[in-house]
Amino acid sequence: MTKKKGHVIGSVAIGSIAEEMGIEPGDMLLKINDEEIGDIFDYQFLVQDDHLDVLVKKADGEEWLLDIDKDFDEELGIEFENGLMDDYRSCCNKCIFCFIDQMPKGMRPTLYFKDDDSRLSFLQGNYVTLTNMSDADIDRILKYHLSPINVSFQTTNPELRCKMLGNRFAGEALKKVDKLCAEGSGIELNGQIVLCKGVNDGEELERSISDLTKYIPNLQSVSVVPVGLSRHREGLYPLEPFDGEDAAKVIDQIERWQKKVYNEHGIHFIHASDEWYFLAGRDFPEAERYDGYIQLENGVGMMRLFIEEYEDALSRAVANRAKEIAAVNRHISMATGRLVYPCIRDMAAKAMQICPGLKVDVYEIINEFFGERITVSGLLTGQDIIGQLQGRDLGQMLYLPENLLRSGDDILLDDVRVPDIERELNVPVGIAKCDGYEFVADLFGLDASELMPE
Repeated sequence: MTKKKGHVIGSVAIGSIAEEMGIEPGDMLLKINDEEIGDIFDYQFLVQDDHLDVLVKKADGEEWLLDIDKDFDEELGIEFENGLMDDYRSCCNKCIFCFIDQMPKGMRPTLYFKDDDSRLSFLQGNYVTLTNMSDADIDRILKYHLSPINVSFQTTNPELRCKMLGNRFAGEALKKVDKLCAEGSGIELNGQIVLCKGVNDGEELERSISDLTKYIPNLQSVSVVPVGLSRHREGLYPLEPFDGEDAAKVIDQIERWQKKVYNEHGIHFIHASDEWYFLAGRDFPEAERYDGYIQLENGVGMMRLFIEEYEDALSRAVANRAKEIAAVNRHISMATGRLVYPCIRDMAAKAMQICPGLKVDVYEIINEFFGERITVSGLLTGQDIIGQLQGRDLGQMLYLPENLLRSGDDILLDDVRVPDIERELNVPVGIAKCDGYEFVADLFGLDASELMPE
């Protein structure tokens, strides 16, 4: 691993140890306890100690050696310009299901970058295939006790995994899981299977689930998600979409395994993502079946949690904010993807029954950019929203789901910004969080904090 001479500090938290010691944005971190820092793995490990000698180079070139006493695991309050403190590792696979290969040309370059970096798995929850991890990387994870690590398995059949990932080493890479899950390692993992019809479903999925249960308790959960197929698949591996009957079979298979694993280990372990239940037209599992929503960010249990929060928030609003609700005179609109549209529509209708002065128009946006098979809200584009809502009476406010925005910004996948949508549709745009309490607050124009449990 190439050693860096230093890492530029991007920000310093107010009231932190770093601020107290005079560290400023633009300073360069050179060493901790006389050790150079290769990347975020090294930094996270070294900074845990209760005594640190921190060598910093100031903007004027002067070097400061700071003697710091702190609590074990207490953060310094530093964020770096490069979050990984190293170059990002790009994916070396050619997966038959890769969504980036299904994107049209002409989008911003960052959208075409395929990452497969174990450090992003630790920091941001990204899923990695293990094909880009060396034995040294595994050793560092064990040494630094970095977890959880999220692994994209797809299948435990080595030959089939090589085919699916387009990498002749993909089957061999599964052996790294044995080392991560060795007795006493203390490393926690979560898994994912992107299911492709006629490829890794049916008997192959049965094999994969059976094999993966052997890694419990280190492997805490595995989600099964359907492959996303855009209309831009020219020259790619021929994959077919799942239909409602297929989805029902997948759910039955997973729920059968959930019962077996729960009886043996006390966890449900294998989870079907929300898309399967939408596709099959089935009710979502009860909250307890999601094991504390361990894979919420992967679309597992998101709607069940949203519904539970919504019902609680609505009952609290009726009980505690009856006067405010009675005085509401409000016309708003909401735009969402085809997948969740029926749920959002029904929730809005229930709120309107309670509040006669509330009018909510919920619009189902068809994904013409990527194709109608893409039904999730997070892949909607500004041009589709504008094109399908142009000329409509959207009321006092149009709400868009926050998952269609790039984190920390107001830009959508096609580089259309929220102000562009406001200008084109001549309506203020609000960003709705995927939170039932916030949703009810948006409907009635209330403060969400007033509806949350204490």
